[in-house]
Amino acid sequence: MKYVQKSIKNWALDDRPREKMMLKGYRTLSDSELLAIIMGSGSREVSAVDLAKQILDSVGNNWNNLAKLTVADLCKFKGIGEAKSISIITALEIGRRRAAQSLPERPKITTSHDVFNLMHGLLCDLEVEEFWVLFLNAQNAVTKKKQTSLGGINYTPVDLRVIFKDAIEEMSTAIILVHNHPSGNLEPSLADKKLTQKIKDGAELLDINLVDHLIITQKSYFSFADEGIL
Repeated sequence: MKYVQKSIKNWALDDRPREKMMLKGYRTLSDSELLAIIMGSGSREVSAVDLAKQILDSVGNNWNNLAKLTVADLCKFKGIGEAKSISIITALEIGRRRAAQSLPERPKITTSHDVFNLMHGLLCDLEVEEFWVLFLNAQNAVTKKKQTSLGGINYTPVDLRVIFKDAIEEMSTAIILVHNHPSGNLEPSLADKKLTQKIKDGAELLDINLVDHLIITQKSYFSFADEGIL
């Protein structure tokens, strides 16, 4: 009797490549599991993972050798057609191009003026208030900047849970708050001061440093840190 490979659909969740990635992260996947995800399916005789193992074995389990194979070469494997071959070659080409590119520079924050230069163009001409957060790594480089709320002429609601959720996901060691005053008034309101203190207290519980809070107008800015009220 011919043995038929058990379908991936019947495997335990931890053993299915896509589900495993969702549960444990992409770094837990083996080379054959990654290739299986790219291919999408195997054949009637073998699962996508086993087919991927066959392909990788043929090139000494080396991605660089695999990248040398043509569509015709890949189609020699039973269960691999043009569509799967093109998917594999495309994925490897993306990897090659990524390796050839330099990492995008992350702006480093050393002074409040650095923050002003980074955010002024986004906020200076707006007619309503926007609240933004800059997320920083241990080198004070900005890994992400995000608008967390959009409000009216002189007020915008801020949800602290959103800020801290993003900070945790970014593994941030520090954050900087930024919002604009369309009125042109640089003075922080009582609500601005209370919100800043509230965020600072919450950040300290998570071992995240609140570096500064800037209020930006069309021509200038106010820094809580520079004024010693942070």
